Amino acid sequence: MNISLGPILYCWPKDKVLDFYNKVAQSNVNTVYLGETVCSRRREVKFKEYLDIAHQLQDAGKQVIISTLALVEAPSEYTELKRQVENGHFQIEANDMAGVQVAKQLGVEFVCGPTINNYNLASLNKLQSWGMKRFVMPVELSRNWLEKVIQQEPALGFEIEVFGHGHMPLAHSARCFTARHKNLQKDQCGIVCLNHPKGLLAQTQESQPLLRLNGIQTQSAAAIDLSDQISDMQALGVDYFRVSPSSLTSVNIAGALQRGESVTSPFERCDGYWFDQAGFNLTQPEQPA
Repeated sequence: MNISLGPILYCWPKDKVLDFYNKVAQSNVNTVYLGETVCSRRREVKFKEYLDIAHQLQDAGKQVIISTLALVEAPSEYTELKRQVENGHFQIEANDMAGVQVAKQLGVEFVCGPTINNYNLASLNKLQSWGMKRFVMPVELSRNWLEKVIQQEPALGFEIEVFGHGHMPLAHSARCFTARHKNLQKDQCGIVCLNHPKGLLAQTQESQPLLRLNGIQTQSAAAIDLSDQISDMQALGVDYFRVSPSSLTSVNIAGALQRGESVTSPFERCDGYWFDQAGFNLTQPEQPA
């Protein structure tokens, strides 16, 4: 099984981002996604600097994919998106249909990210005809769903990746929840997300962790950890298992999984979606005798 490191979904200081990817370069992880996917106002690392990091990782033997925004709202963001797709060297992960459209127009192969709603084989085959080479399954879908898709057409024309470890991206909004929580306007937020490198925890009235607010992105409060399902995924036909970074230790987790070692999740877990249950459930339901 190939282990991939997804893009950093949080707003980290530039020095921390550089430290993270220096550590990735020295690791045994083969596939790395990088780039800003949540908010264009997070300008700690510019696109040119991400390209420099991409070349550094490629020189270290990594497969590098440039990830694009999950919600393109302004002409300036679309211009930046085109620059990313036209980088001329690295494959991209399109995280919304604007990225897919630009890649299709330019004849550029792409990975279809987990924030694009792909719920049937017909849509996947259409995307494959436009240049999709890999599909990252939306986090709310299950093993049963994936198995049915594969059974319909065993000789798929694209690879499959599962978001298997980390806080799940559940939704994106034009409104910035972090700025609103701080009584700031979105356009004058002062990049307040820098103060919350793991997002803001939202709880129920009973003090139960519910969601994690990460700028315009809403995540699960707990994290998915399907590392004990890797063997089953591989037998099913999954090609990549994604670790979504939440700290520098995520590199160690991805490296251990790449070596075939077991890991202990540092988070409260919520694995239900994979097992066709409510998302906050932890483990696979008991099978009938």
